[in-house]
Amino acid sequence: MLIRSLERDAERIARRFGLRYKAIEGERANVKSHYGICYSDGTIRIRLRHALSGRPLKYSSLVNTLCHELAHLRHFDHSPRFRAFYFRLLDYARAEGIYRPGRPAPGRERDRRDEAAAAGPDARTTRAARGKDRGAAVPEQLALF
Repeated sequence: MLIRSLERDAERIARRFGLRYKAIEGERANVKSHYGICYSDGTIRIRLRHALSGRPLKYSSLVNTLCHELAHLRHFDHSPRFRAFYFRLLDYARAEGIYRPGRPAPGRERDRRDEAAAAGPDARTTRAARGKDRGAAVPEQLALF
């Protein structure tokens, strides 16, 4: 079911940007070195579960990886042109409602509120805010699951 959703969204994004791929597949469970890979034949594999916990990754993380790998169909490197195109794909996916970062997975909303309440008010300070105290902002890590 998850891979079918990714295939449907990949088709939509690829069609908009004139990209052609061979297949969208789930990565093998034992692969831990990357979240996605694009092969020269157009096959794209995406890791669907966290390498250590085995829990499914957030759909927004999967779409982010999908856009990254789709961008490799045009630029098979990590050059500035690649990054610019990757961000165009993400912007399109966001505008179309495909990529929605920061939204908790269904059923996880309560977990996060409970965790925040248990941690107390001091724990609500973000890493970015703490980084400003040291004179440099620290980017937030995208939550993967």
